[in-house]
Amino acid sequence: MSQTIQGNQVKIRAAKLFINGEYVDAISGETFDTIDPATNRKLTTVANANEQDVNKAIDVAHRTFESGVWSKMAVEDRAKILCRMSDIILERVDELAMVETLDVGKPIKESRGFDIPRAAWNMRFFAEMAKYMVHENYDMNKFMSYSKYAPAGVTSLIIPWNLPFMQMTWKASAALASGNTVIVKPASYTPLSAVMLGEIANEAGLPPGVLNILTGPGGTVGTAMTTHPNVRRISFVGETTTGKTVMKNAASQLIPVSLELGGKSANIVFEDADLDEAVKGSIEAIFRNQGEICLAGSRLLVQESVYDKFLEKFVAAVKQIKVGNPLDEETDMGALVSSSHLNTVDEYVQIGLSEGAKLAYGGKKITTLGEGNFYEPTVFYDVDNKMRVAQEEIFGPVIVIIPFKTEEEAIQIANDSIYGLAGVVWTNDLRRAHRVADQVKSGLLWINCWYVRDLRTPFGGAKESGIGREGGRHSFEFYTEAKTVTMKL
Repeated sequence: MSQTIQGNQVKIRAAKLFINGEYVDAISGETFDTIDPATNRKLTTVANANEQDVNKAIDVAHRTFESGVWSKMAVEDRAKILCRMSDIILERVDELAMVETLDVGKPIKESRGFDIPRAAWNMRFFAEMAKYMVHENYDMNKFMSYSKYAPAGVTSLIIPWNLPFMQMTWKASAALASGNTVIVKPASYTPLSAVMLGEIANEAGLPPGVLNILTGPGGTVGTAMTTHPNVRRISFVGETTTGKTVMKNAASQLIPVSLELGGKSANIVFEDADLDEAVKGSIEAIFRNQGEICLAGSRLLVQESVYDKFLEKFVAAVKQIKVGNPLDEETDMGALVSSSHLNTVDEYVQIGLSEGAKLAYGGKKITTLGEGNFYEPTVFYDVDNKMRVAQEEIFGPVIVIIPFKTEEEAIQIANDSIYGLAGVVWTNDLRRAHRVADQVKSGLLWINCWYVRDLRTPFGGAKESGIGREGGRHSFEFYTEAKTVTMKL
């Protein structure tokens, strides 16, 4: 699966399934094409798995788990292998970043400067943390109780298309560090970097069968991965409707699930904020990764007393965003992942206009950059929070700006959403910052910053943005089975 890089050119080999430490064709022999979003040309062919392939992979993972070759390996030895995987990722950062950019359409400076290095850190963080997890021990006078955290078993991980390699390692590293065997299904839009983790695992010495990677449609591969009786954990990242289906599937076998779902996060700017700082942070919070990010601050709430001034600064900054070839180091925003997704984003822009939202900038497909899926960064203002563009996740480079008068109104607007993944507050009033953070219903909230993550902290959403928490000890608690042992002394 290795790629060949010559300057800015990468020769992409056909992507196969990774099962039991080997790259293999789908049992049916079927393939599908993956497309470069910047050109809408074929990158390569990808193996198209079906239910038979899933059953084969789960059988391999289950037998490998029961053998104890990984699940009973000393945690220090597991950690060494995972840390070696982390090192190899960093050694291959240029290659991985190039493949990620070609497959996703995101700027190369983001892939190389953040996504791939963060993926390496995911592997190392959970590998090291596994060595220091504390097991409880309770003295009951004549009795003693202690806890054990054993790996749960075969774990299904279903990964979205927007940040494929980073998201995969975020999930897989904790599951593997806990001693589980893993089946990963990357999204069909962006499977290429995920498949490369197989050869990295082999080079690092991960035993065959511990990590398995399947490419194919969610309707067949994903369904089989979430209903098989030998699967004992499911972690899914994606939109809310599919998350509900995953949960229904898992219920048939009582499989515990962790769901990170959609978002429509409120980004609140108060009158006492540093407006230049708020503009810069708010730009990043919506237009990073072309707006294709669940944590995006896609509802921008601005206090009326600074609304006009902020809007002027914000639109001026948006006009400076360079949309272009994702492989250009100067590009700030690349191509949307597919032509169908671009059409969806444009449909929402038309909906916004029909609802009465005012367009300050953007709102059109860019046709001067060839046949790729390029769209202008788009700013709606004077938006009512009841509008569909303020309530529904667009998952693209579209921001809606909503005025508010008081702190209480800002909180009310922020919470008037089915989602509750994240939020941002810009203010120099410390008491206000904590008041608002306490009252906004979300799993994460940033104050005067955005997208800063400490991997020790819990990560997940409220309301229809998800169920469960991962990160730090929360990941280990999810990917293990806790057992209490009580002994008479």
